[in-house]
Amino acid sequence: MRFNITARRFKLSEELKEYTQIEASRLKKYYDGIIDTEVILGWEKKTRSAEIKIAVFGTLLTAKEGSDDMKLAIRQAVDKLERQLIKYKDKLRGFDREKAVESSSFKEEAGIARGK
Repeated sequence: MRFNITARRFKLSEELKEYTQIEASRLKKYYDGIIDTEVILGWEKKTRSAEIKIAVFGTLLTAKEGSDDMKLAIRQAVDKLERQLIKYKDKLRGFDREKAVESSSFKEEAGIARGK
């Protein structure tokens, strides 16, 4: 998994960089197929923003959060992505089950039709 951090309008401290990497690594326990992770941290007048983009097979999951505290914004964005990854993984699993059920019921119907 590639990991890229970009800081906009401020200099990124080593502590914040490590915190971001630790928080983003939490996502690996939900889905192993994460290809690329991009974190964009922004510092505006009163708001600190964190935008995290994760590339998984076939799609790009994005979460953007703003807060007064940078660490809180990062944590909220990661929480949002956790929910998105769970939903994405369920969709993948559900699609495989539906496809398997359709093919087996189709074979059963075809077998019944041949038998008559």
